[in-house]
Order: sequence, then structure tokens, then C-alpha cells
Amino acid sequence: MGGFRGDSKEPGIKKVLVTGGAGYVGCVLVPQLLSKGYSVTVYDIMYFGRNSLPDHPKLTVVEGDIRDTPWLAKSFRDVEVVLHLACVSNDPSFELDENLSRTINYECFEPMVIAAKEAGVKRFVYCSSSSVYGVSDKSDVTEEHPLVPLTLYNKYKGLCEPFLLKHQASGFTCVTIRPATICGYSPRMRFDLTVNILTNLAVNTGKITVFGGSQMRPNLHINDVADVYELLIEAADEKIAGQVFNVGYQNLTIARIAEIVREVVRHEFPEKGEIIIEVTPSNDPRSYHINSDKIRRVLGYVPKRTVEDAARDICRAFKEGKLPNSLEGDGYFNVRRMKALRAA
Repeated sequence: MGGFRGDSKEPGIKKVLVTGGAGYVGCVLVPQLLSKGYSVTVYDIMYFGRNSLPDHPKLTVVEGDIRDTPWLAKSFRDVEVVLHLACVSNDPSFELDENLSRTINYECFEPMVIAAKEAGVKRFVYCSSSSVYGVSDKSDVTEEHPLVPLTLYNKYKGLCEPFLLKHQASGFTCVTIRPATICGYSPRMRFDLTVNILTNLAVNTGKITVFGGSQMRPNLHINDVADVYELLIEAADEKIAGQVFNVGYQNLTIARIAEIVREVVRHEFPEKGEIIIEVTPSNDPRSYHINSDKIRRVLGYVPKRTVEDAARDICRAFKEGKLPNSLEGDGYFNVRRMKALRAA
């Protein structure tokens, strides 16, 4: 694993359950865990199908809704670590029925934690979000910064955190991670995330549209976030119990991300010629510069991949024909797909 010292695994950690494991991050994380010898159960509602997951003798796939606590609890048997990734993911989810975000991202959370604890799960890792900070003019936003939710997504993400901490106990280690905006290629690709959106536009339209541009956003490569989750499986209890960790790498303005993407696409697709950056006004005020010193200090973790790497990986996936119909396909856009399915 890159970016940190590879200590031995926490004794006895062999079986991991990943909620939302068929999603964007899960489809990178799950193969990585399997390659390291873990037995993995993916519990996912399968809004986007399961074809992006590998066939593997140590992989069990359960189709289910995390709101169905009794069904989920059956999958917790003999599991040592739960990685909770499942959610209605990204800020435009307000376009959906509010009930969907509330019930999936919030109301079922504590019942899930209790069920995991009662089933004998040893560790619960919760994927929150750095977007819980909303807008901040501080030069460095640490884990102690007030949570200022601007959307339902980051409101419910933040509200779950104290519920998890409440159940922290000897034998049930609870830890929260607040990742930056993820970027890069996944077999279950998303084109509703900043770096990914801009790369898609640059490659396929020759024009990058930037809304605003001055907003500061932290970024994290998808393979780096997979490394973080693996680290949180393996880290000693006393280092992570009851803790919250930011994890991000490059804090960049949207305008700077657009410039980086343009340079990468120019290099990867010189035949496409000039790529225009068009700036338009934005009503999205989210801006924050997160500080990730704590995870470096406590766990020795430093990300090693950049926004350039993420854009380059996406360009290569385009070259290899892995991303057909990337501007129109519902499967690349979480909210669009859930609207099409009339998810409720």
C-alpha cells in the first residue's frame, strides 16, 4: 500500500463487509481487499448493477437495502469489520425526494450500527464527507471545525457521526473518515464529481465549463481512498477508536482544476486541438480547504496520487473504450440514474 508503512494486520481481521460495495469507490476497494486476502461481502441495493465487481471465490454479493435492518443484520454474522460506504451520494441529491436521502443517509444509520455491534462486529468504519464543513474561510479546516451543512447530503452525513461515537466501546471500535472529493477511474464510473466531470467535457466536447471557479475544493484520488480504508481495517484499535480523520490531498480552486485537466487532455489527445475553458456564474458557494495532518500524524498516511493522475487515468479509460456514451449514460450520474429508476 502506498503512502504509509505496512504494519501487520490487526490480529483476526479476515472478513469485511462493505455497504455500497458495488458503487464508485467500492468497485476499486473491493478488488484491492480481495487481492490482500480478505473475505469480502458486498451489501448493495444494486441501482447500478453488479457487473463492475469481479468474480472471486472470497467475494459474496448480497442485494439488499440498508434500510432493511433485519436483512442486513444477517450479513453481519461472522464479519469482523464493516465499511459503511452506502448512501445517496452527492450534493444534488436534493433533486430527489427528500425522504430518500433522510431514510438512507440518516434514519437507518444507528439501527445498522446497533445491529453490527450485536452481531459481534469488531470495527465499524463510517465514510462521512469533507463537505460537512460547508463554507469556511479558514486557511486549514481541521476535524474540530464546526459542521455547517448546506445540503441534505452533508447535513445527514454530519448528523450520523455522533450516533457512531455513542456506540464506541471496548471490542467495538468506531472510526469516522471525512474524505475529500474523490476523483479518478473506477469500473463503476461517475461523471458527477468535479475532476471527472471536467475531464469528460474536455475529452468529448473540447470545452470545459466552470461554474464560478474561485471555490476551493479538496481532492483525493480513488486509489488513495481505497488505501485509507484498507489502513483503517488494519490500524490498531487504540489509534482510531472514537476518532474522526480528514483525508485529502490537493486543495485547489475549481478554476485551477480546469487548467490541470486541460493540460492533461491536451497531452493525452493532441489530435483534439484547443480546449476552451468557459467560466459562468455559480450559485454553489461550497468552499473549504481541509487539513489532513491528523491522519498523517496518527497513522502515518500520506496520499501519493494527484489530480493529474486521476485525469490521466480517465483519459486512458476513454482510449481503451471503457467509457461509452459518457455524456448521456444515466449510469455515470447518481441522481440521474436514481430518477430514472424512480428510487424510493
